[in-house]
Amino acid sequence: MSRLIIVSNRVAPISEGGPAAGGLAVGVYDALKETGGMWFGWSGDVLASGQPQIKLEERGPVTFATIGLVRRDYDQYYRGFSNATLWPAFHYRADLLQYDRHDFEGYCRVNAWLAQQLVPLLRADDVIWVHDYHLIPFAQALRAAGVTNRIGFFLHIPFPASQVLLAVPPHRALVEALCSFDLLGFQTTPDLRAFCDYVVHEAGGSIDARPAAAAEPVLIHAFGRTLRAAAYPIGVYPDEIAELAKAGERGKPVRTMKATLHTRKLIMSVDRLDYSKGLVERFRAFERLLDQAPAQRNNVSFLQIAPPTRADMHAYQEIRLQLEGESGRINGRFAELDWTPILYIHRQYERPVLAALFRTAHVGYVTPLRDGMNLVAKEYVSAQDPEDPGVLVLSRFAGAAQELTGALIVNPVDIDDMADALAAALSMPLAERQARYRDMIAQLRENNVSVWRDNFMRDLQRVEPSPSVDEASQREERTGVAN
Repeated sequence: MSRLIIVSNRVAPISEGGPAAGGLAVGVYDALKETGGMWFGWSGDVLASGQPQIKLEERGPVTFATIGLVRRDYDQYYRGFSNATLWPAFHYRADLLQYDRHDFEGYCRVNAWLAQQLVPLLRADDVIWVHDYHLIPFAQALRAAGVTNRIGFFLHIPFPASQVLLAVPPHRALVEALCSFDLLGFQTTPDLRAFCDYVVHEAGGSIDARPAAAAEPVLIHAFGRTLRAAAYPIGVYPDEIAELAKAGERGKPVRTMKATLHTRKLIMSVDRLDYSKGLVERFRAFERLLDQAPAQRNNVSFLQIAPPTRADMHAYQEIRLQLEGESGRINGRFAELDWTPILYIHRQYERPVLAALFRTAHVGYVTPLRDGMNLVAKEYVSAQDPEDPGVLVLSRFAGAAQELTGALIVNPVDIDDMADALAAALSMPLAERQARYRDMIAQLRENNVSVWRDNFMRDLQRVEPSPSVDEASQREERTGVAN
């Protein structure tokens, strides 16, 4: 059996018997344990000087291969092009996009350098699965080094519409690099459609007619290559999350929260502190609820957990200050001696604690301005008590909205719409809550993270290995003579 090689910007810290990692990490790690293989990527270390060296760690059939970055590479590849250019553009925030030609050069240089580090570790029949926007040029770099293995790519964030992508100056180079992969995976059909639209209207490529079987990847011809692409919505393990939630209920954090709430209902959100998550709008919609429904005052609390991320970037420092200001203003306006409306926590919690808090919450409040999937929405539903489930309020611009039709779907920039949805969720009858929950949990079980992983790997295994550079040249010469 071929080994599986996972390549990601960061290698997830997974230990047998340790704290549960995220669903993606667990799903990928399960595949690695089944087939044997390697997980390769940045260690998270930033070196002031010197030449980074690969660290290899064997854990059963899985090899973890990690390497540090020097400060210039971190600044250009990670802080610069990946997170100051691609992240805002792919989340439809072109107004926040910052572009520096040297950062793009650094992004390409680091991808090429990482590919060079991986090449000596590869075997001829390895199957390579690359993850996310940090590594768009990775297959192109491997091909230039003579690698002919099957290489797939999965984009965890949205793929933007053509007119948004055009705001990124090297947009054509990025799409050409994506076409060096054999299989591209997107979270949703709209993301796939946006990519195909760019290929046809901006790159002069073509798309074969949609196959008879809707689940089959489309065939794409662009930049002298033929590749496949499809939507593979990522899932979670809902039953495992339910078990975590039940176990975590006995823990001190959850018992403390319940004691603090007394008889009040709880609205809960968990997000990384990021401008794409619609946090400010979410706070204002909760304020509008308290404005329009005075009976809810002192009868509902809103818990927002927002762990820090990319704290060394200006845009993230700004959103933190803005949120602290909004929560202080709203609490100052409505708080009473025995009630604080918004509990804003700027720290990370382990998944068992979060799952148990989700089970406690009467409303899951998940309203990103744009999100590839948003697994928090799926985890909230998974954690619910089937006999007395809460209600999910979900942004229409989260990929999860394509599947979780039992949620109350809202426009995250419409403050009144979100406030109305919160009011409806808080007063929803038990029978309706149960029906919505049953619909969503069935969907989550049918399309869990193993299904996502297995569908992608099945389609990647079906791809013919890419020809070597010499074989491709000979093929072009034969084609040229024939024509």
